[in-house]
Amino acid sequence: MVGIGPGSADLISPRALKALKEARVVAGYKTYIELLGDLVTGREVISTGMTREVDRCAAAIERARAGKDVAVVSSGDPGVYGMAGLILEMLDREGLWGRVEVEVIPGITSATAAAAKIGAPLMHDFAVISLSDLLTPWEVIEKRLEAAGAGDFVLVIYNPASHRRAGQIRRAVEILKKYRPGNTPVGIVRNADREDEEIIITDLDHVLDFKIDMLCTVIVGSSGTRKLGGFLVTPRGYRL
Repeated sequence: MVGIGPGSADLISPRALKALKEARVVAGYKTYIELLGDLVTGREVISTGMTREVDRCAAAIERARAGKDVAVVSSGDPGVYGMAGLILEMLDREGLWGRVEVEVIPGITSATAAAAKIGAPLMHDFAVISLSDLLTPWEVIEKRLEAAGAGDFVLVIYNPASHRRAGQIRRAVEILKKYRPGNTPVGIVRNADREDEEIIITDLDHVLDFKIDMLCTVIVGSSGTRKLGGFLVTPRGYRL
């Protein structure tokens, strides 16, 4: 299971690059396969769209059982909303421990890639929450938003909105405004380290004035987050 980072070739780790070059089969969501470009040339490619993750992983496991080196790729890190957990669950269900050699190769996450674009907002405690209710009930997501707000965490929001889910980000903002003022700094990073990258620094009162979709990572500051020289910083507490 290979994390390919946010999308740019220079942010793929040497270990991930080595695994991709050694693999005879590469499996992944079609967008991530496209990001790899020439790295998949000459290899068998297993590529499917959204909601076909189980089928894709089953095909990858089948190839691995046949003795092929298989790289199952995820954007960011494979263990953070990626395919690593699903692969391990399927191997366990099928009793394949010891019959398939497994390695999880980490990658730069969307959270850290987006944070770097706007400064250092994750210098102190933070939480990461996906607003996608495809696999997690919305009631559970709301409870987690409430907990993150009450705990004064910097909050990284994945999957903030889509064509079908326009209301979740509005509800998330409503919940967070119960716990922090409207001038709380917010960063929106769209397509971090990919083509058409966009970076917006705003605040909680105005975050919904901007286009937010599945390509965005939204970072909402805590009570300690500050805007410094065009960047967002959450001070750790060092004495200056």
